Amino acid sequence: MISYLQASDACIPLQHQPALLLSYAHSQDVSSASIMDGVTPVPTNRQEHETAHSPLMQAGASLSPGPVAGDKLSPTQYMHMLRNLIRALDSRDTSFLLGQQMLPGHYGDVSHALLQAGNLRQALQILARYQSKLCPLLQPRFREEGGIAVLYWTDSFGAPSLLPFLVEMHMAAVTGMCRWLSGERLPWRFCFNRGKAPHSEQHQVHLGSDLRFNCHLDGMLIASEWLDKPWPRGNSMAASLILQTLERDALETPMLASLPGTLYDYLLVNIRKAPTLDACAQAFGISPATMKRHLARHGSHFQAELDLVRTHVALYLFQTLGYDNDAVAQHLGFHDANNFRRSFKRWTGQTPSLMRGGLLAAESIIDLHFPKSGSQRFYLHPLFKRYPRHIMEHHSEYQIAFMQYLIVF
Repeated sequence: MISYLQASDACIPLQHQPALLLSYAHSQDVSSASIMDGVTPVPTNRQEHETAHSPLMQAGASLSPGPVAGDKLSPTQYMHMLRNLIRALDSRDTSFLLGQQMLPGHYGDVSHALLQAGNLRQALQILARYQSKLCPLLQPRFREEGGIAVLYWTDSFGAPSLLPFLVEMHMAAVTGMCRWLSGERLPWRFCFNRGKAPHSEQHQVHLGSDLRFNCHLDGMLIASEWLDKPWPRGNSMAASLILQTLERDALETPMLASLPGTLYDYLLVNIRKAPTLDACAQAFGISPATMKRHLARHGSHFQAELDLVRTHVALYLFQTLGYDNDAVAQHLGFHDANNFRRSFKRWTGQTPSLMRGGLLAAESIIDLHFPKSGSQRFYLHPLFKRYPRHIMEHHSEYQIAFMQYLIVF
């Protein structure tokens, strides 16, 4: 049976991300009472947490009978706090400024492990592995393929109205952490699964100028050569020792992910088996009706979760492996390419042929500004071999090679 967390489960320690939020609100002259309005934490061992050094005490939020460091919140309550902060500040840069303080954070051993990360690869692996401790509202996934590393997020607890804010916050968190630990600004490309924001100048100030909107994924992309470059502050051996302790702890108290996040991973592994609601419910040890009800509490339903995974897998197969429509349709369990074509258009708003053709559109190549490097070698996507010669002749192999991911989503 697959275990999971729901949005109503009290699983976020108040002294972690919520305390950061309260501290930031305090710095902006917003009272803790207004942020905690409508939120009642689940109490734990209060007496051992009520100290003058508590971040909640410093934020003025732990005065009895108010919340203290040992209390826990549910994701729903934490999101309510975020909405209160957004309403109180009414500022376009709140997500970015809050995110810049989010990582490595003060979340115990896992934060110490991040501080000791020897390079970008280790940091991203820690972030993805310990998502429930470091970034409970969004689930990051890290993959590397064809000379490019991709970090992308999916919604953990069903917060569609908050999703743009959360994505900005998490991107700012990773960007800021990497800049601090590496000692330099890394050349990320940022992809957003929405139209261009009305305050995109804030994205440029806090993230960078390499932005892409109207994508099919919220993610950050970077050349793989940056993954293993040593960080001056890092100590990979010290990080590994801390991670060993965390893994031992996880054997005693397993780390649970959200229902949408756990279901995403299950569907991803079983996508070639054409998973059904009944099969998934059986794997999770619940009835189909209960699965439906739990997903509805997260603002979703089974078909939407299945379509999300199918979209991501289809894009991966088109981009990275150069599959044609028939091959992708067969991989995803469709009986024929026509059914897949209609479904893909419903998922993305484009037909597969338009999507694949747009990957290497000339106008998308113009704004690429990754520098050439004699040591930089990239994987040549199979689609490039079939692309019109006049485009291939007017752009360097480095620009062309990056196209598979810069237009991916």
